Amino acid sequence: MSRWAQGKFEPTNPQKYVGRGLPTYRSGWEWAFMRFCDTNEHVLQWASEPLTIPYRNPLSGRQTVYVPDFLITYRSRDNTVRAELIEIKPKKQSVIEGRMSVRDRATVAVNHAKWDAATKWARCNGLTFRILTEDQMFKNGRG
Repeated sequence: MSRWAQGKFEPTNPQKYVGRGLPTYRSGWEWAFMRFCDTNEHVLQWASEPLTIPYRNPLSGRQTVYVPDFLITYRSRDNTVRAELIEIKPKKQSVIEGRMSVRDRATVAVNHAKWDAATKWARCNGLTFRILTEDQMFKNGRG
């Protein structure tokens, strides 16, 4: 599956998917995460693009909305049930680095505004917000 793959994901454990309709993946990384949620015994429920969070775009100054990629509920190693909002994003869209173009820097700035709003929203609703880059998703060669 290519990194730029897009399509509908058909869960093999549909009882765990609590979103509306079949989830749409917009990259191979999202597809891989959907497969993980669907097949991992510790993931109790999951949804794709489950909600909207208002935020102010730092470039335009306009109020708009952010749609996180996933909401998951899982049983942690200490047997606690936890819920997290998850964003799947390439590291290059997450961190400003020295030789980035102005456009890439703008993308990172907008992403950080979205993620600040999501962090606050999650905290107010008893959740955690997490960004997963290729570093976390494919650590030690696992996908």
